[in-house]
Amino acid sequence: MAFPRPMESPLASGMLGTMRGNSVARVVPPGAGRGRPRVSFLTLGCRVNQYETDAMRAQLGATCDIVDEGADVYIVNGCSVTSLAEKKARQAVRRLRASAPSALFLLTGCLADAVLQGMSSFEAMDLIAASSWKVRIAEVVAAAWAGRRGALGPRAAAPLDLESSAGPADRVRTHLKVQDGCSGACSYCRAVQLRGASRSKTLTAAAAEADRLVGLGYPELVVTGINLAEYAAGDARLPNLLARLLTVPGLVRLRLASLNVTGITDALLDVFAADPRLCPHFHIPLQSGDDGVLRAMRRLYSARDYCQAVARIRRRLPGATFGSDVIVGFPGEDERAFARTCRVVEEVGFSNLHIFRFSPRRGTEAADLPGVVSESAKRERARELSRVGDEQRKRILDAHVGSAEDVLVEGQLGGRFHGHSAGYLRVQFTSRRLLPEGALCRVRFFRAAQDGLEGVHDDQHGAD
Repeated sequence: MAFPRPMESPLASGMLGTMRGNSVARVVPPGAGRGRPRVSFLTLGCRVNQYETDAMRAQLGATCDIVDEGADVYIVNGCSVTSLAEKKARQAVRRLRASAPSALFLLTGCLADAVLQGMSSFEAMDLIAASSWKVRIAEVVAAAWAGRRGALGPRAAAPLDLESSAGPADRVRTHLKVQDGCSGACSYCRAVQLRGASRSKTLTAAAAEADRLVGLGYPELVVTGINLAEYAAGDARLPNLLARLLTVPGLVRLRLASLNVTGITDALLDVFAADPRLCPHFHIPLQSGDDGVLRAMRRLYSARDYCQAVARIRRRLPGATFGSDVIVGFPGEDERAFARTCRVVEEVGFSNLHIFRFSPRRGTEAADLPGVVSESAKRERARELSRVGDEQRKRILDAHVGSAEDVLVEGQLGGRFHGHSAGYLRVQFTSRRLLPEGALCRVRFFRAAQDGLEGVHDDQHGAD
Protein backbone atom coordinates (compact mmCIF):
# COMPACT_ATOMS: atom_id res chain seq x y z
CA MET A 1 0.00 0.00 0.00
CA ALA A 2 1.33 3.41 -0.92
CA PHE A 3 1.45 6.02 1.79
CA PRO A 4 0.58 9.67 1.15
CA ARG A 5 3.55 11.99 0.88
CA PRO A 6 3.97 13.94 4.14
CA MET A 7 3.92 17.72 4.24
CA GLU A 8 7.04 19.47 3.05
CA SER A 9 9.88 19.22 5.54
CA PRO A 10 11.68 22.39 6.65
CA LEU A 11 14.81 20.65 5.42
CA ALA A 12 13.61 20.95 1.84
CA SER A 13 14.89 24.51 1.75
CA GLY A 14 18.38 23.18 0.98
CA MET A 15 19.83 24.73 4.14
CA LEU A 16 20.94 21.39 5.57
CA GLY A 17 24.55 22.45 5.78
CA THR A 18 23.78 25.17 8.32
CA MET A 19 21.35 23.35 10.63
CA ARG A 20 22.15 22.84 14.30
CA GLY A 21 20.74 21.17 17.37
CA ASN A 22 17.27 19.67 17.57
CA SER A 23 15.38 21.73 14.99
CA VAL A 24 11.98 20.08 14.73
CA ALA A 25 8.73 20.53 12.86
CA ARG A 26 5.66 18.36 13.24
CA VAL A 27 3.50 17.40 10.30
CA VAL A 28 0.54 15.15 9.65
CA PRO A 29 1.65 11.66 10.83
CA PRO A 30 2.12 9.54 7.69
CA GLY A 31 1.85 6.32 9.68
CA ALA A 32 -1.36 7.07 11.53
CA GLY A 33 -3.46 3.92 11.65
CA ARG A 34 -1.30 2.08 9.14
CA GLY A 35 0.47 -0.50 11.32
CA ARG A 36 4.14 -1.46 11.23
CA PRO A 37 6.36 0.58 8.92
CA ARG A 38 8.47 -1.21 6.34
CA VAL A 39 12.07 -0.10 6.78
CA SER A 40 15.03 -0.45 4.45
CA PHE A 41 18.67 0.51 5.00
CA LEU A 42 21.17 2.10 2.65
CA THR A 43 24.66 1.77 4.11
CA LEU A 44 27.80 3.44 2.79
CA GLY A 45 31.27 3.52 4.26
CA CYS A 46 33.42 1.45 6.56
CA ARG A 47 32.96 -1.82 8.43
CA VAL A 48 31.89 0.12 11.52
CA ASN A 49 28.99 1.59 9.57
CA GLN A 50 28.07 -1.90 8.36
CA TYR A 51 28.07 -3.18 11.92
CA GLU A 52 25.98 -0.25 13.11
CA THR A 53 23.41 -0.91 10.40
CA ASP A 54 23.19 -4.53 11.56
CA ALA A 55 22.72 -3.29 15.13
CA MET A 56 19.98 -0.86 14.07
CA ARG A 57 18.27 -3.60 12.07
CA ALA A 58 18.24 -5.79 15.18
CA GLN A 59 16.69 -2.98 17.25
CA LEU A 60 13.91 -2.40 14.74
CA GLY A 61 12.98 -6.06 14.30
CA ALA A 62 10.32 -5.94 17.03
CA THR A 63 8.47 -2.87 15.74
CA CYS A 64 9.17 -2.71 12.00
CA ASP A 65 9.30 -4.99 8.98
CA ILE A 66 12.81 -4.93 7.51
CA VAL A 67 12.68 -5.09 3.71
CA ASP A 68 15.09 -4.74 0.81
CA GLU A 69 12.76 -2.63 -1.34
CA GLY A 70 9.31 -1.13 -1.30
CA ALA A 71 9.94 0.52 2.07
CA ASP A 72 7.92 3.18 3.83
CA VAL A 73 11.05 4.45 5.60
CA TYR A 74 14.56 4.49 4.17
CA ILE A 75 17.41 4.91 6.68
CA VAL A 76 20.58 6.20 5.04
CA ASN A 77 23.63 5.36 7.15
CA GLY A 78 26.04 7.67 5.39
CA CYS A 79 29.80 8.20 5.28
CA SER A 80 31.67 11.51 5.14
CA VAL A 81 35.26 10.34 4.82
CA THR A 82 35.51 11.51 1.18
CA SER A 83 33.52 13.72 -1.16
CA LEU A 84 33.01 10.62 -3.32
CA ALA A 85 31.28 8.82 -0.44
CA GLU A 86 28.93 11.77 -0.03
CA LYS A 87 28.31 11.89 -3.79
CA LYS A 88 27.37 8.20 -3.82
CA ALA A 89 24.94 8.74 -0.97
CA ARG A 90 23.41 11.73 -2.71
CA GLN A 91 22.95 9.82 -5.97
CA ALA A 92 21.47 6.82 -4.18
CA VAL A 93 18.94 8.96 -2.31
CA ARG A 94 17.87 10.65 -5.55
CA ARG A 95 17.30 7.27 -7.20
CA LEU A 96 15.30 6.00 -4.23
CA ARG A 97 13.21 9.16 -4.04
CA ALA A 98 12.36 8.84 -7.72
CA SER A 99 11.20 5.24 -7.22
CA ALA A 100 9.53 5.78 -3.82
CA PRO A 101 8.17 9.35 -3.71
CA SER A 102 5.84 8.55 -0.78
CA ALA A 103 8.57 7.13 1.47
CA LEU A 104 10.21 8.88 4.42
CA PHE A 105 13.98 9.39 4.29
CA LEU A 106 16.14 9.47 7.43
CA LEU A 107 19.85 10.31 7.45
CA THR A 108 22.25 9.15 10.16
CA GLY A 109 25.91 8.18 10.46
CA CYS A 110 29.01 10.32 10.03
CA LEU A 111 27.40 12.10 7.10
CA ALA A 112 24.50 13.21 9.32
CA ASP A 113 26.97 14.50 11.91
CA ALA A 114 28.88 16.39 9.22
CA VAL A 115 25.66 18.01 8.00
CA LEU A 116 24.60 18.96 11.51
CA GLN A 117 28.02 20.50 12.19
CA GLY A 118 27.92 22.52 8.97
CA MET A 119 30.80 20.56 7.44
CA SER A 120 28.74 19.11 4.59
CA SER A 121 25.49 19.75 2.76
CA PHE A 122 23.09 17.09 1.55
CA GLU A 123 19.76 16.31 -0.04
CA ALA A 124 16.53 17.33 1.65
CA MET A 125 15.72 14.60 4.19
CA ASP A 126 12.64 14.17 6.34
CA LEU A 127 14.69 13.69 9.49
CA ILE A 128 18.40 13.87 10.28
CA ALA A 129 19.58 12.02 13.37
CA ALA A 130 23.11 12.35 14.73
CA SER A 131 25.08 9.10 15.03
CA SER A 132 24.55 9.09 18.78
CA TRP A 133 20.88 8.29 18.08
CA LYS A 134 21.73 4.97 16.44
CA VAL A 135 21.42 3.15 19.75
CA ARG A 136 17.87 4.56 19.98
CA ILE A 137 16.94 4.19 16.32
CA ALA A 138 13.57 2.64 17.19
CA GLU A 139 12.60 5.92 18.87
CA VAL A 140 13.82 7.89 15.86
CA VAL A 141 11.77 5.82 13.41
CA ALA A 142 8.71 6.00 15.67
CA ALA A 143 9.06 9.78 15.88
CA ALA A 144 9.41 10.14 12.11
CA TRP A 145 6.48 7.77 11.56
CA ALA A 146 4.41 9.93 13.90
CA GLY A 147 5.25 13.07 11.92
CA ARG A 148 8.42 14.50 13.42
CA ARG A 149 10.67 16.34 10.99
CA GLY A 150 13.89 18.32 11.15
CA ALA A 151 17.01 17.31 13.01
CA LEU A 152 17.90 15.37 16.14
CA GLY A 153 21.24 16.76 17.25
CA PRO A 154 24.05 14.96 19.07
CA ARG A 155 23.47 13.26 22.41
CA ALA A 156 26.06 12.11 24.92
CA ALA A 157 27.77 9.02 23.52
CA ALA A 158 26.28 5.84 24.96
CA PRO A 159 28.62 3.14 26.32
CA LEU A 160 29.60 0.71 23.58
CA ASP A 161 28.38 -2.14 25.77
CA LEU A 162 24.85 -1.05 24.82
CA GLU A 163 25.51 -1.78 21.13
CA SER A 164 24.77 -5.27 19.90
CA SER A 165 24.41 -6.71 16.43
CA ALA A 166 22.57 -9.76 15.17
CA GLY A 167 24.73 -9.82 12.04
CA PRO A 168 23.75 -9.47 8.37
CA ALA A 169 21.46 -11.86 6.56
CA ASP A 170 22.84 -14.72 4.43
CA ARG A 171 26.48 -14.42 5.44
CA VAL A 172 28.98 -16.59 7.29
CA ARG A 173 31.15 -13.66 8.37
CA THR A 174 30.08 -10.70 10.49
CA HIS A 175 31.60 -7.74 12.26
CA LEU A 176 32.07 -7.28 15.96
CA LYS A 177 32.55 -3.63 16.86
CA VAL A 178 34.69 -3.20 19.96
CA GLN A 179 35.98 0.37 19.64
CA ASP A 180 34.83 3.76 18.39
CA GLY A 181 36.33 7.23 18.04
CA CYS A 182 39.94 8.26 17.74
CA SER A 183 42.43 10.37 19.70
CA GLY A 184 44.57 10.99 16.63
CA ALA A 185 44.77 14.23 14.72
CA CYS A 186 45.40 13.24 11.12
CA SER A 187 45.21 16.42 9.09
CA TYR A 188 42.85 15.03 6.44
CA CYS A 189 40.45 13.09 8.68
CA ARG A 190 37.13 14.03 10.27
CA ALA A 191 37.03 11.07 12.67
CA VAL A 192 37.74 13.12 15.78
CA GLN A 193 35.07 15.71 14.96
CA LEU A 194 32.47 13.14 13.90
CA ARG A 195 33.22 10.07 16.04
CA GLY A 196 34.62 11.71 19.16
CA ALA A 197 37.27 10.45 21.55
CA SER A 198 38.32 6.81 21.61
CA ARG A 199 36.17 4.48 23.70
CA SER A 200 35.99 0.71 23.93
CA LYS A 201 33.62 -2.15 24.64
CA THR A 202 34.41 -4.16 27.77
CA LEU A 203 35.85 -7.66 27.49
CA THR A 204 32.71 -9.11 29.06
CA ALA A 205 30.34 -7.37 26.66
CA ALA A 206 32.48 -8.15 23.60
CA ALA A 207 32.75 -11.83 24.52
CA ALA A 208 29.02 -12.08 25.22
CA GLU A 209 28.20 -10.54 21.86
CA ALA A 210 30.67 -12.82 20.11
CA ASP A 211 29.05 -15.81 21.79
CA ARG A 212 25.62 -14.68 20.55
CA LEU A 213 26.88 -14.15 17.01
CA VAL A 214 28.52 -17.55 16.83
CA GLY A 215 25.33 -19.06 18.22
CA LEU A 216 23.38 -17.33 15.44
CA GLY A 217 25.48 -19.18 12.87
CA TYR A 218 28.45 -16.92 12.16
CA PRO A 219 31.62 -19.03 12.35
CA GLU A 220 33.89 -16.08 11.46
CA LEU A 221 34.03 -12.75 13.26
CA VAL A 222 35.85 -9.60 12.19
CA VAL A 223 36.94 -7.42 15.11
CA THR A 224 36.18 -3.88 14.04
CA GLY A 225 36.70 -0.31 15.24
CA ILE A 226 37.59 3.17 14.08
CA ASN A 227 41.11 2.81 15.53
CA LEU A 228 41.63 -0.68 16.93
CA ALA A 229 45.15 0.20 18.03
CA GLU A 230 43.52 2.37 20.71
CA TYR A 231 41.37 -0.41 22.18
CA ALA A 232 41.53 -0.02 25.95
CA ALA A 233 38.97 -1.43 28.38
CA GLY A 234 40.37 -0.97 31.85
CA ASP A 235 43.78 -2.66 31.80
CA ALA A 236 42.86 -4.78 28.77
CA ARG A 237 44.33 -4.04 25.38
CA LEU A 238 43.74 -5.57 21.94
CA PRO A 239 45.78 -8.75 22.58
CA ASN A 240 43.78 -9.39 25.76
CA LEU A 241 40.55 -8.91 23.85
CA LEU A 242 41.54 -11.37 21.13
CA ALA A 243 42.59 -13.97 23.70
CA ARG A 244 39.21 -13.59 25.41
CA LEU A 245 37.25 -13.91 22.17
CA LEU A 246 39.12 -17.09 21.28
CA THR A 247 37.49 -18.76 24.31
CA VAL A 248 34.04 -18.48 22.67
CA PRO A 249 32.78 -22.01 21.92
CA GLY A 250 32.23 -22.77 18.25
CA LEU A 251 34.28 -19.87 16.89
CA VAL A 252 36.03 -21.05 13.72
CA ARG A 253 37.86 -17.90 12.64
CA LEU A 254 38.71 -14.49 14.04
CA ARG A 255 39.97 -11.59 11.95
CA LEU A 256 41.12 -8.06 12.55
CA ALA A 257 39.79 -5.19 10.49
CA SER A 258 42.04 -2.22 9.78
CA LEU A 259 44.85 -1.75 12.32
CA ASN A 260 47.28 1.15 12.50
CA VAL A 261 51.03 0.57 12.73
CA THR A 262 51.08 1.42 16.44
CA GLY A 263 48.88 -1.61 17.10
CA ILE A 264 51.51 -4.08 15.88
CA THR A 265 53.08 -5.27 19.12
CA ASP A 266 54.88 -8.39 20.32
CA ALA A 267 51.92 -9.18 22.56
CA LEU A 268 49.57 -9.08 19.56
CA LEU A 269 51.80 -11.33 17.47
CA ASP A 270 52.12 -13.75 20.39
CA VAL A 271 48.34 -14.25 20.36
CA PHE A 272 48.33 -14.75 16.59
CA ALA A 273 51.17 -17.24 16.71
CA ALA A 274 49.47 -19.28 19.43
CA ASP A 275 46.11 -19.94 17.73
CA PRO A 276 45.54 -20.76 14.04
CA ARG A 277 41.96 -19.50 14.27
CA LEU A 278 43.37 -15.97 14.16
CA CYS A 279 43.63 -15.20 10.46
CA PRO A 280 47.04 -13.71 9.56
CA HIS A 281 45.80 -10.97 7.26
CA PHE A 282 46.76 -7.48 8.37
CA HIS A 283 45.15 -4.43 6.83
CA ILE A 284 47.53 -1.67 7.89
CA PRO A 285 46.84 1.80 6.42
CA LEU A 286 49.96 3.20 4.74
CA GLN A 287 48.45 6.41 3.28
CA SER A 288 51.82 7.44 1.81
CA GLY A 289 55.31 6.05 1.43
CA ASP A 290 56.93 9.48 1.65
CA ASP A 291 57.99 10.78 5.07
CA GLY A 292 57.32 14.41 4.18
CA VAL A 293 53.77 13.63 3.14
CA LEU A 294 53.26 11.47 6.23
CA ARG A 295 54.34 14.40 8.42
CA ALA A 296 51.91 16.70 6.61
CA MET A 297 49.21 14.09 7.19
CA ARG A 298 50.20 14.01 10.89
CA ARG A 299 50.60 10.25 10.77
CA LEU A 300 52.66 8.93 13.67
CA TYR A 301 55.13 6.77 11.76
CA SER A 302 57.65 6.94 8.95
CA ALA A 303 57.81 4.76 5.84
CA ARG A 304 60.65 2.86 7.49
CA ASP A 305 58.54 2.27 10.61
CA TYR A 306 55.81 0.85 8.40
CA CYS A 307 58.11 -1.52 6.52
CA GLN A 308 59.70 -2.67 9.78
CA ALA A 309 56.27 -3.48 11.21
CA VAL A 310 55.50 -5.62 8.16
CA ALA A 311 58.86 -7.37 8.45
CA ARG A 312 58.20 -7.99 12.13
CA ILE A 313 54.92 -9.70 11.30
CA ARG A 314 56.49 -11.81 8.57
CA ARG A 315 59.18 -13.06 10.92
CA ARG A 316 56.55 -14.34 13.36
CA LEU A 317 53.89 -15.30 10.81
CA PRO A 318 55.60 -16.23 7.52
CA GLY A 319 52.34 -16.81 5.67
CA ALA A 320 50.80 -13.45 6.54
CA THR A 321 49.17 -11.32 3.86
CA PHE A 322 48.69 -7.58 3.88
CA GLY A 323 46.21 -4.98 2.75
CA SER A 324 46.39 -1.22 2.91
CA ASP A 325 44.89 2.18 2.13
CA VAL A 326 46.84 4.80 0.19
CA ILE A 327 45.98 8.42 -0.60
CA VAL A 328 47.40 9.86 -3.80
CA GLY A 329 47.57 13.56 -4.59
CA PHE A 330 47.84 14.81 -1.02
CA PRO A 331 48.92 18.47 -0.91
CA GLY A 332 52.67 18.70 -1.37
CA GLU A 333 53.01 15.24 -2.94
CA ASP A 334 55.35 15.70 -5.90
CA GLU A 335 56.52 13.05 -8.36
CA ARG A 336 59.41 11.99 -6.14
CA ALA A 337 57.11 11.56 -3.15
CA PHE A 338 54.70 9.51 -5.25
CA ALA A 339 57.58 7.35 -6.51
CA ARG A 340 58.52 6.59 -2.91
CA THR A 341 54.96 5.42 -2.26
CA CYS A 342 55.17 3.12 -5.28
CA ARG A 343 58.44 1.67 -3.97
CA VAL A 344 56.91 0.90 -0.57
CA VAL A 345 53.94 -0.79 -2.24
CA GLU A 346 56.38 -2.90 -4.27
CA GLU A 347 58.49 -3.72 -1.22
CA VAL A 348 55.58 -4.81 0.98
CA GLY A 349 53.51 -6.60 -1.64
CA PHE A 350 49.84 -6.13 -0.77
CA SER A 351 47.21 -8.71 -1.60
CA ASN A 352 44.64 -5.94 -1.63
CA LEU A 353 45.16 -2.22 -1.97
CA HIS A 354 42.56 0.54 -1.61
CA ILE A 355 43.58 3.70 -3.46
CA PHE A 356 41.94 7.05 -2.75
CA ARG A 357 42.46 10.32 -4.56
CA PHE A 358 42.86 13.05 -1.96
CA SER A 359 39.58 14.77 -1.22
CA PRO A 360 39.77 18.00 0.82
CA ARG A 361 37.23 17.91 3.61
CA ARG A 362 35.85 21.09 5.08
CA GLY A 363 36.89 21.45 8.72
CA THR A 364 40.21 19.61 8.36
CA GLU A 365 43.70 21.06 8.37
CA ALA A 366 44.57 19.43 5.05
CA ALA A 367 41.81 21.34 3.26
CA ASP A 368 43.92 24.51 3.55
CA LEU A 369 47.39 23.09 2.92
CA PRO A 370 49.47 24.50 0.04
CA GLY A 371 50.82 22.44 -2.81
CA VAL A 372 47.45 21.38 -4.23
CA VAL A 373 47.77 18.54 -6.76
CA SER A 374 45.67 18.76 -9.93
CA GLU A 375 42.81 16.34 -10.44
CA SER A 376 44.42 15.05 -13.63
CA ALA A 377 47.63 14.25 -11.73
CA LYS A 378 45.62 12.49 -9.01
CA ARG A 379 43.88 10.33 -11.59
CA GLU A 380 47.15 9.44 -13.30
CA ARG A 381 48.84 8.56 -10.01
CA ALA A 382 45.87 6.44 -8.97
CA ARG A 383 46.10 4.52 -12.27
CA GLU A 384 49.85 4.02 -11.91
CA LEU A 385 49.61 2.89 -8.29
CA SER A 386 46.80 0.53 -9.22
CA ARG A 387 49.04 -0.98 -11.86
CA VAL A 388 51.85 -1.45 -9.34
CA GLY A 389 49.43 -2.95 -6.84
CA ASP A 390 47.96 -5.32 -9.42
CA GLU A 391 51.44 -6.59 -10.28
CA GLN A 392 52.15 -7.37 -6.62
CA ARG A 393 48.77 -9.04 -6.16
CA LYS A 394 49.38 -11.25 -9.20
CA ARG A 395 52.77 -12.23 -7.81
CA ILE A 396 51.19 -13.19 -4.48
CA LEU A 397 48.42 -15.21 -6.11
CA ASP A 398 50.87 -16.99 -8.43
CA ALA A 399 52.99 -17.97 -5.42
CA HIS A 400 49.99 -19.81 -3.92
CA VAL A 401 49.44 -22.06 -6.95
CA GLY A 402 50.23 -25.65 -6.00
CA SER A 403 49.71 -25.10 -2.30
CA ALA A 404 46.72 -26.08 -0.16
CA GLU A 405 44.98 -24.00 2.52
CA ASP A 406 41.79 -24.02 4.54
CA VAL A 407 38.89 -22.10 2.99
CA LEU A 408 35.65 -21.17 4.74
CA VAL A 409 32.72 -21.96 2.44
CA GLU A 410 30.59 -18.86 1.88
CA GLY A 411 28.30 -20.15 -0.84
CA GLN A 412 27.94 -21.88 -4.18
CA LEU A 413 27.42 -20.38 -7.62
CA GLY A 414 27.50 -21.99 -11.05
CA GLY A 415 28.58 -25.36 -9.72
CA ARG A 416 31.55 -23.95 -7.80
CA PHE A 417 31.94 -23.11 -4.14
CA HIS A 418 33.50 -19.85 -3.05
CA GLY A 419 35.06 -18.46 0.10
CA HIS A 420 38.24 -16.92 1.47
CA SER A 421 41.51 -18.29 2.74
CA ALA A 422 42.86 -17.31 6.14
CA GLY A 423 44.96 -14.72 4.29
CA TYR A 424 41.76 -13.22 2.86
CA LEU A 425 42.39 -14.41 -0.68
CA ARG A 426 39.20 -15.05 -2.60
CA VAL A 427 38.89 -18.69 -3.68
CA GLN A 428 36.59 -20.57 -6.05
CA PHE A 429 36.74 -24.35 -6.03
CA THR A 430 34.96 -27.55 -6.94
CA SER A 431 34.17 -30.52 -4.76
CA ARG A 432 32.69 -33.99 -5.19
CA ARG A 433 30.74 -33.35 -2.00
CA LEU A 434 27.88 -31.04 -1.11
CA LEU A 435 29.46 -28.61 1.31
CA PRO A 436 27.41 -26.53 3.74
CA GLU A 437 28.04 -22.81 4.19
CA GLY A 438 30.38 -22.25 7.09
CA ALA A 439 32.33 -25.47 6.54
CA LEU A 440 36.11 -25.22 6.72
CA CYS A 441 37.63 -27.16 3.82
CA ARG A 442 41.13 -27.90 2.60
CA VAL A 443 41.50 -26.58 -0.95
CA ARG A 444 44.40 -27.15 -3.32
CA PHE A 445 45.01 -24.22 -5.66
CA PHE A 446 45.76 -24.95 -9.31
CA ARG A 447 45.28 -21.55 -10.96
CA ALA A 448 45.58 -17.85 -10.18
CA ALA A 449 42.76 -15.80 -11.66
CA GLN A 450 42.36 -12.04 -11.82
CA ASP A 451 40.11 -11.92 -8.77
CA GLY A 452 41.64 -14.71 -6.71
CA LEU A 453 42.50 -18.39 -6.73
CA GLU A 454 40.87 -21.44 -8.28
CA GLY A 455 41.17 -24.86 -6.75
CA VAL A 456 39.71 -28.22 -5.88
CA HIS A 457 38.54 -29.55 -2.54
CA ASP A 458 41.33 -31.73 -1.15
CA ASP A 459 38.89 -33.97 0.73
CA GLN A 460 41.55 -36.55 1.51
CA HIS A 461 43.11 -34.06 3.93
CA GLY A 462 40.15 -31.80 4.65
CA ALA A 463 39.97 -29.53 7.65
CA ASP A 464 36.29 -30.51 7.79
